Amino acid sequence: QRRFNFPPDNVELYVSRVQNRATCAVAQAESLRYKLLGGLAVRKACYGVLRYVMENGAKGCELIVTGKLRGQRAKAMKFRDGYMIKSGEAAKSYVDTATRSLKLKQGVLGVKVRIMMPYDPTGRAGVKVKQPDVVKVYEPKEEVVNFDANPMKGFAQNFDVAPPQVQPAVQQQQQQTIPQQTMQQPMYQ
Repeated sequence: QRRFNFPPDNVELYVSRVQNRATCAVAQAESLRYKLLGGLAVRKACYGVLRYVMENGAKGCELIVTGKLRGQRAKAMKFRDGYMIKSGEAAKSYVDTATRSLKLKQGVLGVKVRIMMPYDPTGRAGVKVKQPDVVKVYEPKEEVVNFDANPMKGFAQNFDVAPPQVQPAVQQQQQQTIPQQTMQQPMYQ
């Protein structure tokens, strides 16, 4: 009210329950934040959240915790599982992102949570829009072909018919007669 100069008692808030807490990045970032504030080890807290998210139907999850995790040197730890899109139009609709910070005795830690939602045509448990680059390949339908045509007409009808056999004696006679004919012809005239 003070920031936007609203008149007193004029702001109304409506709150509804999140349908699936596991695929809500804000809820998981807050959960991880309170675990770390409670003194739980970073790896144990992150793997617990990661497992919970993946068991409840998310396609992928990524947690990044940055700051003074152990000792004076600051570093970042990444925990990933599943499938995650980083760029494109699908990343805007499929990936839910949340960032939180928490103040500890040694300094400030940053928590980033990214959750890849599944596809759901109803829109309750996931995203309604299909991913543009996901292609489903179906098995070809089995066709029954009926060959009633004369087997001597064309090649397409004759692929099941064996070719006529040539006698080996006739082939030998043809091979012998060809060199004799060429020898009888004079080389130069």
